[in-house]
Amino acid sequence: NVALCPTIAAGESIMKYNGWQKGKDPDPTRIVNKKMSMKAAIQAGVHIIAGGDVGVFEHGENVLELELMVEYGMPINDVLRSVTSGNAEVFQLKNLGQVREGYLADLVAVEGDPSTDISVLREVTLVIKDGKPVFRKLK
Repeated sequence: NVALCPTIAAGESIMKYNGWQKGKDPDPTRIVNKKMSMKAAIQAGVHIIAGGDVGVFEHGENVLELELMVEYGMPINDVLRSVTSGNAEVFQLKNLGQVREGYLADLVAVEGDPSTDISVLREVTLVIKDGKPVFRKLK
């Protein structure tokens, strides 16, 4: 009854602050170990949830954690589940994490299909909070 919250973006951000250049420099031991632990957790069926330690990297860049979870081998639909119903389940929030009658639901619409490209979560077009639109991207 324990979940893994890998906070991959925090680790990568710290390494970048220390001079590591992703894609140019070899992965440092910290990154190699994180990739191996994620692979092992996924293969073992460990319940993985999404976090991020926002503040270690720029606010508003929370999608980075989800992108890295995919990059590290987690299937996209599992990542999407982890950041919604998965987190609600682990934190025993009985009225969150699903779009259902009686549930609290803040909804986000994006440009594209996040189940095929997680990065489209960066293209928010509509946010609904408490049943009311609070953000709408004008075209």
